[in-house]
Amino acid sequence: MVITDIRDLERLARKRLPKIVSTYVENGGYEEETLRRNRDDLKAFSLVPRILNDVSERSLVCDMAGTHASMPIALAPVGACGLTYPNGEVEAAIAAKDAGVPFCLSTLSIATIEDVAKATRWPFWFQLYMMKEKRVTEALVERAYAANCSALVVSMDLHVRSQRHGEQKHGLEAPPKFNLPNIMDALTHPRWLFSMIRSKRRTFGNLIGLVKDAKSISKITKWLERQFDPTLSLKDIEWARSVWPRTLLIKGVLNAEEARQCIEHGADGVIVSNHGGRQVDGAVSTISVLPTIVDAVAGKGFVFVDSGIRSGIDVLKMLARGADGCLIGRAYLYGLAAMGRKGVLKALDIIRTELDQNMALCGVRDIKQLPAGLMVESRQSLPTFSH
Repeated sequence: MVITDIRDLERLARKRLPKIVSTYVENGGYEEETLRRNRDDLKAFSLVPRILNDVSERSLVCDMAGTHASMPIALAPVGACGLTYPNGEVEAAIAAKDAGVPFCLSTLSIATIEDVAKATRWPFWFQLYMMKEKRVTEALVERAYAANCSALVVSMDLHVRSQRHGEQKHGLEAPPKFNLPNIMDALTHPRWLFSMIRSKRRTFGNLIGLVKDAKSISKITKWLERQFDPTLSLKDIEWARSVWPRTLLIKGVLNAEEARQCIEHGADGVIVSNHGGRQVDGAVSTISVLPTIVDAVAGKGFVFVDSGIRSGIDVLKMLARGADGCLIGRAYLYGLAAMGRKGVLKALDIIRTELDQNMALCGVRDIKQLPAGLMVESRQSLPTFSH
C-alpha cells in the first residue's frame, strides 16, 4: 500500500488493532458532536494563496515552549498509548526526537516517565492529571523534574470522566470487561496480539509503586475513576507553579477569560483543547475560539492548540488563526498503531511535507511570519478593491 496521507495510516491501524483498542483510539464523548465539529470547522476555513512571492527558501523551525523544534508540532499526551503498539510511548518519543519535535507523555501511559527518559535521553514534556490523592500528584511532579522534563502540561478538563458510548459497548469501563467477544476479536488480530508480548509493561506504569494493586488493570481503573477531582480551579495552577520551576502549560482551555487567568496565575502558556472531542459533547471547536484566546493572552505566553488536526493543511490553518504551534494525537497514534516508530515518523513526515508545500503555495517563506489575510471563513466574502 502506498501511504500518502494520515487516512492511509488510519486504515492500516484499523486492520491491525482489535475493535476494543481501535474504539478507544477513535471514540469521542457521548454522541460525538464535538469530535465531528472539530473536523467540520477546520474545513469551514479557506486559505487565500499569494502567488507573487519568492518561496525558494522556506523555514518551518520554531520555538515550542522552549524547545527548538523542526516544525510547529508536538506529539500530544495520549493515555494508554502503549496499548496500540508494544512499548508505544517509548517508540513514539524516540520518533519525536528523531524528527526534532517535542513529545508529551501522559500520566496514564503504559511506559513510565523513567522508561522514556532512559530511551531518549532528551527533554520531553509530561502531562499531569491532578489526583485527589495529593501524594500521587506530588510524586509524579518530582519524577518528571528528576527525568529532566522541560515542560509540565496540567490538564484541567477532566473534573469528571465523560461517557464514551463506543467504549462502554466494548467493555472499556471500570473495571474493563474481558468478555468472550473481546477475546475472540483479539485472537483474530494476531499481529497485534503477539507483538504485545514484547511490551515491557501492561498497566499504567507511572502508578506502579504509588498506588496499591496498580499492577491489576481492573483494580487500578476502579481507583482512577475515584481520583478525578471536581474541585479543580485556579488554586491548582498556583500549586503547580509553586512546585514546578520550568515551563508550565495549562491544557483544556476554551474560554478567553480563563486563558488570561491562567497566565496571570503563573502559567507560561495554554493549550486550546476540547480533549479531542472526548469530554464535553456539543462543545465549541478549538479553531473557532482560538483567536479570542490569542487576543486574551496578548503575547504574554504560548498559545498551542489541538483537537481535530489531521494534516499539514490543518496545522497551517491553526497557525493562521494565531496559534504558536499544534499538538497532534490521533494523527500520530494511527502511525504508531500501524507501523510502530516508523509509522510515527511517517505521520510526521506527511504533516511536514503538507505544511511545507502548502506554505509555499500560499506564498509564505517563514512559518513564524504568516501574512494577515491568509485565511477566511469559506462563507465569508473576500474584500473588494475599487480602481
